[in-house]
Amino acid sequence: MSVRLTVAQAALRFLEVQQVERDGERHPFFTACWGIFGHGNVAGVGQALLERARSGEPGVLKYRQGRNEQAMVHAAVGYARHRDRLATHVVTSSIGPGATNMVTGAALATINRLPVLLLPGDTFATRTAEPVLQQLESDSQGDISVNDAFRPVSAYFDRVHRPEQLPAALLQALRVLTDPARTGAVTLALPQDVQAEAHDWPEELFAPRVWPVPRPVPEPSALKRATDVLKSARKPLVIAGGGVIYSRAEAALRAFAEATGVPVAETQAGKGALPYDHPLSVGAVGATGTTAANQLAAEADLIIGVGTRYSDFTTASRTAFAFPGVRFVNLNVSGFDTAKLSAVSLVADAREGLLALSATVGEWTADAAWPGRATELAGEWDAVVGRAYAHESAPLLSQSAVIGAVNELSAPHDVVVCAAGSMPGDLHKLWRTRDRKGYHVEYGYSCMGYEIAGGLGVKLAALEEAADGRGPDRDVYVLVGDGSYLMMSSELVTAVAEGVKLIVVLVQNHGFASIGALSESVGGQRFGTSYRYRSGLSGELDGERLPVDLAANAASLGADVIAVADRAGLHEALRAAQKSTRTTVIHVETDPLQPGPDSGSWWDVPVAEVSALESTRSAREVYERGRARQRTHLEAP
Repeated sequence: MSVRLTVAQAALRFLEVQQVERDGERHPFFTACWGIFGHGNVAGVGQALLERARSGEPGVLKYRQGRNEQAMVHAAVGYARHRDRLATHVVTSSIGPGATNMVTGAALATINRLPVLLLPGDTFATRTAEPVLQQLESDSQGDISVNDAFRPVSAYFDRVHRPEQLPAALLQALRVLTDPARTGAVTLALPQDVQAEAHDWPEELFAPRVWPVPRPVPEPSALKRATDVLKSARKPLVIAGGGVIYSRAEAALRAFAEATGVPVAETQAGKGALPYDHPLSVGAVGATGTTAANQLAAEADLIIGVGTRYSDFTTASRTAFAFPGVRFVNLNVSGFDTAKLSAVSLVADAREGLLALSATVGEWTADAAWPGRATELAGEWDAVVGRAYAHESAPLLSQSAVIGAVNELSAPHDVVVCAAGSMPGDLHKLWRTRDRKGYHVEYGYSCMGYEIAGGLGVKLAALEEAADGRGPDRDVYVLVGDGSYLMMSSELVTAVAEGVKLIVVLVQNHGFASIGALSESVGGQRFGTSYRYRSGLSGELDGERLPVDLAANAASLGADVIAVADRAGLHEALRAAQKSTRTTVIHVETDPLQPGPDSGSWWDVPVAEVSALESTRSAREVYERGRARQRTHLEAP
C-alpha cells in the first residue's frame, strides 16, 4: 500500500512518529516546528504544516512562529539542551537569506553537540526557471547554492533532489541526531519545487519508529588501563563537562567522588553536576574558574575528564594543569575527545563509565588530606562569592551584585540563561548552582543574541515537563548585556505571542563590557567598545554616550518593563516579576569598570608583537609570561 503526498507532507508525517528511548523511557523526539515562510517554503513545508494543524490528528508537530531564523535555531537548541538531547525541534526557512540566517545557529548547535533538524528551502532542482530570486550563481559549479554554507557546520548534510531520496535522507538524519557522540545540527536542504512534488510513499515510512539512545559501556582493557592509572594517583581531580548532565550521571559522579575522595571541578556545560555546597565541589575551572578549582588543578597529579571536550577556557589555554608529571584519563562518549591531552582513553557513556570505575577501583581513595583541602579552598572561594554578592559600588550596581540578587531571590530549581559578554565568566565563577538544570550558559559558541531565544526554548521545555509531571515549574532568568540584547531582542515578541513567561535581566553598560576589558588587557585601550557618538575632534567614537533607551525598546516589543537603579529596586523588581504571568524585562544600569573576582587564571589572546603604543608593548610582555607557562601535554600516559 502507498500514500500519495508531497515531499513536505511526507517529511512532516515521518517526523511526527519518530520516538527515542533511553533507560526504558520512550517519548516523541520532535515536538514542534519553528518557521518563517517565504517563497522557498511557504508552498511546501508551510502548506504541510497548515494541513497537519487542521487535521485534528494527535501528535501533530506544533507550529511556532519566530521573528529571526537564527533565533529559531537558538530556541530549538535551548529546548534540546534542557531535554538532555532526548527531544528537539524542527526549524524551516525560505531559500536565500532565510536559510543563511540559520547558519550561525547551526554552528552553535554542532559545536555544543545539541540536536536540531534544519529544513531550509533551496533553489529549483529542475533548474527550468534559473536564476530564481535569491539564487547564488557560479560560473564554475552548477549545483552550488547558499545552502552549501551549512556543510562545515552541520553534523550531517543532504540535499533532496528527488522524492525517492527523502526516506534515506530522513533515516540518516535521525541516526545522527540520536547519536550522543555525533549529534548536532542536521541540515536537509529541500528545493522549493521538490517540496511541492507529489509521490507515492510506502505506508511503512509513516509507521512509528523508535531510536534507542545508547549508553556505551567501557571496553574491558581500556577500563583496566584507566583503573590502574587512577589507583596510582594521590591527588586526582575530576573535570565534569556537559556529558555528565546529558547522561544524567550526577548521582554516579557524586557516589564516585564520595567513595574515593576525589574533588570535582566543572566546565560551563557541566556546572550543576554537583550542588555548589557539596564538600567535594570546587566549582568552575579554568580561565573563568574559581581559585579553589584552579589551585587543585595546578596541584593534581591526575585529571579525570568526564564528558568534557577541554576547550581553551577549561584548560586556561593549557596552563591550568601544572603538576610536572600530570596524567589524564578521559571518559567520553566521543572517541575524538578521549584522545585529547595524550590521555588514557575511556570511550563510554558518562554514567556507565563512572559506575564501572567505581566498581573497579575497590577500596582505593585519594590521599587523606586531599578532600579536606578541596573543602577548605571551596569555603574560601564561597566567602569571596558572598562578598561579591554584597558589593556596593555607588552610584551604579556591579554586575556581581546583580548576579547575587538573582541567585538569592530565585528558587533552587529555576534556570539562569546566558551566552556572551562578561556575564558568562562571572556566572561561571559566582553562580551558586543548586539543581542539575539550574544553569544554562551557552559557551561552546558563546553567541551574542542567544540569550532570549535560548531562554524561550528552555522555558518551553520546562513547561512541558511540568505539565507531564516530569519536572518542577521553573522560572527562567535570562541575563543579558546591552550588546547581546541589541543583537537579537526580537524573540521577546515571540515570548509574548506564545504567552511564555521569561524574566529578562537586561544589564545596561553602554557598550561591550567584556571586550572592553579584554581590549584594555591587550593594550587596545577599549577602542571601539563603547556606544558613543563620533567625535568631531578626534574622528573616533569617543564622544558622549548614545541616548539609547533599551527599556522603551523592550516595552515596544510587548514585554512588561521595570527600570531599577539600586539594590532595593532590583529586589523589588525581581519579586514583582516572579509574581507576574507575563514576560518581564528588568532594566538595570551597571558599572562596566567594576570587575568580578579574579580567578588568577590565564587565557591565550595574542597581543601585537610590535606596536607604537606603550600600552600594547606592556601587554605583550605580560602575554609572553603567560605563554611561557603553556604545556603541550604530549607525554605518553
